[in-house]
Amino acid sequence: MTDTSNTRTADSAAPAPRRSRLHRLMRYIPLIAPVLLWAVPCGVLLYGGQHWPLPVTSAGTALFVLGLVVMPLAMMRGHGRRQQDRAAIVGDTLLGSSWILFTWSVLLGVLLRLALTVAGVGDAQDRARIVTWAVLGVTAVLLGWGYAEARRVPRVRRLDVQLPRLGAGLDGLRVALITDTHYGPLDRARWSERVCETVNSLEADLVCHTGDIADGTAERRRAQALPLGTVQATRARVYVTGNHEYYSEAQGWVDLMDELGWEPLRNRHLLLERGGDTLVVAGVDDVTAESSGLAGHRAHLAGALTGADPELPVLLLAHQPKFVDRAAAEGIDLQLSGHTHGGQIWPFHHLVRLDQPAVAGLSRHGARTLLYTSRGTGFWGPPFRVFAPSEITLLVLRSPHLPTSS
Repeated sequence: MTDTSNTRTADSAAPAPRRSRLHRLMRYIPLIAPVLLWAVPCGVLLYGGQHWPLPVTSAGTALFVLGLVVMPLAMMRGHGRRQQDRAAIVGDTLLGSSWILFTWSVLLGVLLRLALTVAGVGDAQDRARIVTWAVLGVTAVLLGWGYAEARRVPRVRRLDVQLPRLGAGLDGLRVALITDTHYGPLDRARWSERVCETVNSLEADLVCHTGDIADGTAERRRAQALPLGTVQATRARVYVTGNHEYYSEAQGWVDLMDELGWEPLRNRHLLLERGGDTLVVAGVDDVTAESSGLAGHRAHLAGALTGADPELPVLLLAHQPKFVDRAAAEGIDLQLSGHTHGGQIWPFHHLVRLDQPAVAGLSRHGARTLLYTSRGTGFWGPPFRVFAPSEITLLVLRSPHLPTSS
């Protein structure tokens, strides 16, 4: 478990101009990134001293140019107003493939070439061609493995979490967490069924979904989401919105989850009682809710806790880990979040850290608050997961208090 209380304090004290400059720079990334993703591998694989025959260089260059043109066009048609699923699949696949190819072109283009030079292997052309085949081989392996990892039913990650204020009667409470299922262009109805079967095998008291159910409206992705209605919990099934709901008529998803028997915790809470002790289970809308323009949608922690006894421990559902700053200020005991996907495709987690205080796992924030960030149950966009496996999480809450003898 990582203690990040000091680092978060330092972040909050950072000067505003630096943060604003970073945000201005981020605006240009959608324009610069596609060019870099395709141009860098093109240069490393074709023009790095390989001296390929002209037909090879010409054909390879044409493929890279085609990728650079098709990828953004397909993503705009797939994720823009037209919402064309086939275009989304093409664009997302090219995005993931180009990211992996770019990453390993840079790494092997520098490190392997240096190692070969130090070892005195061949001449410059031989080394350049070895790098090319190594990059292509590693990329092919990672694409195949990453696709299998993305499409598999997630492994269950189990951990005990001690909450100092948790009463002895609630010791051993089982909380199952799924998040970021991202039902989308690739039909995963059967995968959804198997995920729900796995959740049911955990025999959880409380099952939580912390948002980003799907990419698309509830009506459009209904068939993939329907298995969520089969999820079982001895006490409650609770849900909060993620940012992707606000791209796809969020109220429709709230209504569908309510129809399927889940409790949408939209800035409200419920009480979970066992053995004479009580846990407050609260939830807030995603932090992007207010800017969505939907009436009544916003992240309102004070509203979620209205009427709750401040002496009781609180389990909070909030889609994005960065909400933990507000949670810590209110003395929340445990926040459950998703959103990050653990980076999804290595080494993207380094970019995630620019926006979020945690990428995956359990971390401490302030004097009391624990944050658990799930790597997510599904995947967004590119159908690949590389060194960031998906998960279904089972948290067993532990009390430091011994039960009183009768």
